[in-house]
Amino acid sequence: MGDHVRAVWESVQKVRTGQPLVHNITNYVVMNTTANALLALGAAPAMVHAAEEVEEFVAIASSLVINIGTLSSPWITAMRLCATRANELDKPWVLDPVGVGATPLRTRVSDQLAQIGPTVIRANASEVLALAAVSSKHTRGVDSTDPSQAAIEPARQLAQTYKCVVVVSGAVDYVTDGDKLLAVRNGHPMMTRVTGLGCTASALVGAFLAVEPDPLVAAAHAMAVIGVAGEIAGARSAGPGSLQMNLLDALYQLDEAALARVRIA
Repeated sequence: MGDHVRAVWESVQKVRTGQPLVHNITNYVVMNTTANALLALGAAPAMVHAAEEVEEFVAIASSLVINIGTLSSPWITAMRLCATRANELDKPWVLDPVGVGATPLRTRVSDQLAQIGPTVIRANASEVLALAAVSSKHTRGVDSTDPSQAAIEPARQLAQTYKCVVVVSGAVDYVTDGDKLLAVRNGHPMMTRVTGLGCTASALVGAFLAVEPDPLVAAAHAMAVIGVAGEIAGARSAGPGSLQMNLLDALYQLDEAALARVRIA
């Protein structure tokens, strides 16, 4: 556990020193939250969505995060262009297939983006099951109706199919490259009462991908960091409203002592 604590702390320091520019094509609901979380940790966020400029912008960014929460035809075009260009430039990128399986449009767009080749896919268990075309309960909106453990094997399959890392978020977060599997046991139950914290996790994965060459390590460290920040914020908060504020403060104040809470195995 001590090795994981030191490694996560080193990753945090790399983000703060390097201040990676994270290009986000994300949903209207979470833009402010994810931008502030990236800033609090030490990264630099950019919310750039226009198809006319995304290819140029990803060229100057350190990493890319694509989140399909609020889809529209122009954004779908921008997502495809940007993901393709990121791969051409060898820029790491994250796919957050919000609500995949809920509608044919979401399923189709998620599948098309996955086929372009993300570095990391981060999703809840129901979304992983839907994306892996594994029989699941009905996916509704962005909430998971399945425990994260139920998606471990489908996540492995996805990782092998798309040659990427897959993160299954839940009470326990599972991170796999199709071979290795890491479990991250950090977080607070109140986090499920605040919209967009899964999307925030995806944004933080983007920041860590910019400074860590191993996507498995980057993803696990990002999930541990938001989990630890959530634990600290949860202990300070009377409810979901104050949790949002305290989470940003926890990310900003995060130090090696706080990261002693990290539980990665």
